[in-house]
Amino acid sequence: MFVNLAHKRSYYIVNAITFYRLLTAPLLLTLLFYERLSIFKWLLIVSFLTDAVDGHLARKFKVTSAFGSILDSVSDDLTIAVAIIGIVLVNPAFLRQELVLVVIQVFLFFAQIAAALFRYRKISSFHTYLAKFVAVFQAVFLMLFYWLPQPVYILFYFVSALTILDLLEEIILVLIIPKWETDIKGLYWVIKKSALPKV
Repeated sequence: MFVNLAHKRSYYIVNAITFYRLLTAPLLLTLLFYERLSIFKWLLIVSFLTDAVDGHLARKFKVTSAFGSILDSVSDDLTIAVAIIGIVLVNPAFLRQELVLVVIQVFLFFAQIAAALFRYRKISSFHTYLAKFVAVFQAVFLMLFYWLPQPVYILFYFVSALTILDLLEEIILVLIIPKWETDIKGLYWVIKKSALPKV
């Protein structure tokens, strides 16, 4: 019974951390519109840090779940979306200059969501190795964007290339994986697994 209580407590703690990120997204958006950038950029850092913490704790205490996985994905997407809206408000010239790359990424993002909703009736939550890798660099670029006087263009192009690869991989995964799954390592491992002889 003690183990069950400890497990439940860990489950609630991990999801509470994720909920923080979900609930902070509208607050971040409000801060942007009221031009409270000094508070916004600190809270944005906290949100990105909670993304690293909740995933690590979920795996450590073995409290991963379908609900937690979807909650994490939605919270991540909202945090990134708010940070991108901030780019539009804070430095619209940067957005105009890099509009093609941004449009490609936004299109692929919504295409992936549409494909998952059509196939699984809910958003995907693969959490591939590539997605985790990309998330780190997205967070680094977006945080630096608000702290440095000029955007780091080399990092932006690197992150954009990785993001496009990640979204293409996730679209392909939606097309080839018949049922909703989470914690998929990546396309290579799915293909490798399907190529193994059936026992």
